[in-house]
Amino acid sequence: MTTTADRTATRILAQSVWFDETRIYVELTDGRVVGAPMAWFPHLLRSTPEQRADYELLDEGGWIHWESLDEDLSAEGMLTFSR
Repeated sequence: MTTTADRTATRILAQSVWFDETRIYVELTDGRVVGAPMAWFPHLLRSTPEQRADYELLDEGGWIHWESLDEDLSAEGMLTFSR
């Protein structure tokens, strides 16, 4: 039988998000850090640093949500997304 704890242990989950001048970085709960150009995410690119800092983690870190930007990114998508 698979438990909720088992599913959470194998899921890709975010634990923190930060930005530099041109990139978004997501630290995953397994210790990996994923970075991508903000140019890939136009809503984030056009936002202010204050708006980017105002995020929340949903679904135990499965989703990163910016209410004021109406923007959502999945932790798994950050790991697998390519341009």
